[in-house]
Amino acid sequence: MKRTRILLVDDHAVVRQGFKMILGAQADMEIAGEAANGREAVELAAQLNPDIVVMDVAMPELNGIEATRRLVAANPHIRVIALSMHKDSVYVREILRAGARGYLLKDSGADDLVKAIRAVAGGESYLSPAVSNAVLDDYRKHVTNPIDLLTSREREVLQMLAEGKTNKEIAVVLNLSVYTVDAHRGRIMEKLNLHSINELVRFALRNGLID
Repeated sequence: MKRTRILLVDDHAVVRQGFKMILGAQADMEIAGEAANGREAVELAAQLNPDIVVMDVAMPELNGIEATRRLVAANPHIRVIALSMHKDSVYVREILRAGARGYLLKDSGADDLVKAIRAVAGGESYLSPAVSNAVLDDYRKHVTNPIDLLTSREREVLQMLAEGKTNKEIAVVLNLSVYTVDAHRGRIMEKLNLHSINELVRFALRNGLID
């Protein structure tokens, strides 16, 4: 079994020690090294070439956001999981923009840490459930077009709703249950911040979904 090699970066030795105990107990993981600040992290990553870097966001000398930016630019194959006590969207946005593939809150359990590392090592992304809403809200504010928030199926349902079809009619066309269509409708209204069918129709007109 190929082990996932991990570099731990945190300015608190006691935090690193705790992580080493948790991760050292996993058969598919090994600690490649540890760093106490962002600058050390960038240097060590170049030397050790780990698979994953668990990166504290707030550190002296060079913070985790800037360290992630430099590390990913120099070693694009290394995947960073940010570690923070902040749920605020600004922290999440900035470190994801810097190149992190995961964001884990410091008060997460040991299982979440292990889950995050396995997910990111496997090519997926990982966000602590508590920050997912912050990310969605932030994305909603920064997307160029809110329609980008919708899945392909949601756009399909949106068009039919705007054309005046009932939930039941849409259900027949798409071979879905009325309850599923209703759930899609609720998500569409929530994602687009719409409060009535009239608003929904206006949105569809503005975005060229209906004439």
